[in-house]
Amino acid sequence: MSLPNASPSSAPLLDFARALDFAAHKHIDQRRKGVRAEPYVNHLSEVALLVAQATEGKDPVVVIAALLHDTLEDTDASYEEIEQLFGAEVVQVVAETTDDKRMSKAERKQHQIDAAPHASTRAKLVKLADKVSNLRSMAHSPPADWPLSRKVEYFEWAYAVVAGLRGVDARLEALFDRAYHDGLAELRGQAA
Repeated sequence: MSLPNASPSSAPLLDFARALDFAAHKHIDQRRKGVRAEPYVNHLSEVALLVAQATEGKDPVVVIAALLHDTLEDTDASYEEIEQLFGAEVVQVVAETTDDKRMSKAERKQHQIDAAPHASTRAKLVKLADKVSNLRSMAHSPPADWPLSRKVEYFEWAYAVVAGLRGVDARLEALFDRAYHDGLAELRGQAA
């Protein structure tokens, strides 16, 4: 039995599945830093879901970029490879959301704050969803070796990054605000 040819409307779904498979394989041995050590792909899927919800599924480029947003930074994937497989629009968003590992950690963190207001709309959506996911993870499964002060410092830094992203999507911003406030309360409760 042969399958019918894919219609043009099914191409975004195929591209999404290919991107999910690519990201899962590239991040196969990576785990989140938290005490639960969740598979890293859980973070990528959450960011993609948040972006898909924000765009009501109408922008497959940004959803695919959300799945791939950490591949340049954290795997052996290359810019050229992502461009060849997923196109120029996707790789541009991925590149825009990638930290330059040649910078020190402090420089990278400051660069995210400084660059946020100048990012493209798509990159802002991915960054905002990434910060929502990271704060949720930090609250529910924080790194065991991080003292409360370091966790709070991470929340404050994320808040500073998001200040430059505001105006891109009210729903994502509300999710960030909830993750920020609820997460800080949960962390402080854990420390008590």
